[in-house]
Amino acid sequence: MSFEKTIINTNLAPAAVGTYSQGVVHNGVYYFSGQIGLDAKTGEMAEGFDAQLANVLKNIDGLLSSQSLKRENIIKTTIFMTDLAQFAKVNEAYTQFFSAPFPARSTVQVSALPKGAVVEIEVVAAK
Repeated sequence: MSFEKTIINTNLAPAAVGTYSQGVVHNGVYYFSGQIGLDAKTGEMAEGFDAQLANVLKNIDGLLSSQSLKRENIIKTTIFMTDLAQFAKVNEAYTQFFSAPFPARSTVQVSALPKGAVVEIEVVAAK
């Protein structure tokens, strides 16, 4: 039996900043790498938590649309934050980004993120 996976590569989200893929598809499940507040076109990091969070969500939309997926296809998110005191802003953004029923979610505070980011979100989606 062979193991099959498809690598996702799109210009609708920032290019990988390390040795990883933007996403991988296996058996109809889409595993997207975490998105930080980079601008997909310029590669520049947004200033401040709110702007970074907005870019993160825009980048997630880009990944989804590159695979003909919608937000409703997201089944799990993992959020990494450098300051959980900003968590209320994430919940507020979720009410704009998602509709009920919401995907499963985990959130953790970390000491640092790549490129000085203050928030990173990875998603898993399915068709």
